[in-house]
Amino acid sequence: MIKSEEPPVPRMLDVSEDVRAEIGDEEADRLLAGLNAPGSYDCTSCRTPGDSDQERTSTVLFVGDETAVLAFAHATCIPSQVVQVAEDQLQGAVRSITGEEPQIPGAAPQQAVLGVTSGLILLDGDVHPALVVEPTAPIARPGTAGHGGDDFLPLLIEQGFLPVGDVNRRPSQLPGWSVLIAMGQLHAVLQPGTGGGNPVAWWQAHQPLQVTEGWRTAANKTNTVLVYAAPVGSIGQQPREDLLRDALEKAAANGRLVAAAMPLAGT
Repeated sequence: MIKSEEPPVPRMLDVSEDVRAEIGDEEADRLLAGLNAPGSYDCTSCRTPGDSDQERTSTVLFVGDETAVLAFAHATCIPSQVVQVAEDQLQGAVRSITGEEPQIPGAAPQQAVLGVTSGLILLDGDVHPALVVEPTAPIARPGTAGHGGDDFLPLLIEQGFLPVGDVNRRPSQLPGWSVLIAMGQLHAVLQPGTGGGNPVAWWQAHQPLQVTEGWRTAANKTNTVLVYAAPVGSIGQQPREDLLRDALEKAAANGRLVAAAMPLAGT
C-alpha cells in the first residue's frame, strides 16, 4: 500500500521577522506550511472567532523572562509581533493568578496599589474606550521614603501625561505607550523600555481584567484607549459610566486629572 504524502494546506498566516527570530526558522516554516497552526481560533485582541484558512492571521508571541506564549489574531486587529511582558503578567494570560494587587514599580508596596476601571466616554459624539487609574494611597517618588505628600500626578506628567482642563477634549497621544489587550482581557499598560528597548509594563494585572464587549468593540474601532489618572480619593468606585464621567469632570476642575491617548499594543 502506498501512503499518500499530500502536504498540509498552507494557512493564511503572517509571521514577522521578530517572531521568526524568537521561535526559529523551522517552527516558523512549519506554521506557514499549516503544521502546528490552528484553523479556527479566538483572536487574542478582539476575542472573536478567526479562521486562518479563510482570513489573514497574525502570529503574536508574548515573551516573559522564562515563558513564551504564541497566540493568534486577526491581521486587521494586530500585526504579527513580539510583545515583551513581565513574567507574572504572562502567566496571568494562561492561568488565573490570585494574590497581590497590581503595583507601580519603584514605589513602596503599601503605597503602590492601583485601582483600574474601564468604561466608555463620549467625546464629540463618538464613544471612546477609557481606563481610569487611581491609587488607593498617596504615591511617593521612587527612591524616597515618602514625605506625607503625593507625587502621583507629577510623576505621570514627567512621563508625558498632560493635565486635563476639559474632559470634553480628547487627550493627546503619548508616544511609546500602549494598552495590551490579550484574549479579550486587559493585561497591562506598557511604557517604552529603557534605551529604546522593548516595551515594559508600567501597570500590569496579576489577574487579567474583564472588559465589556462594548469596550472591546470601541477599542478595535479606534485602536486607541484614553487613559485617565487621578490621585487617591479623586474618582472612587463609580457604579455607572455617567457617574464616572461626573467624577472625572470634578477631578479635572480641581486640577487633579491627567490623561493620555494610547494605541492598542502593536497597532
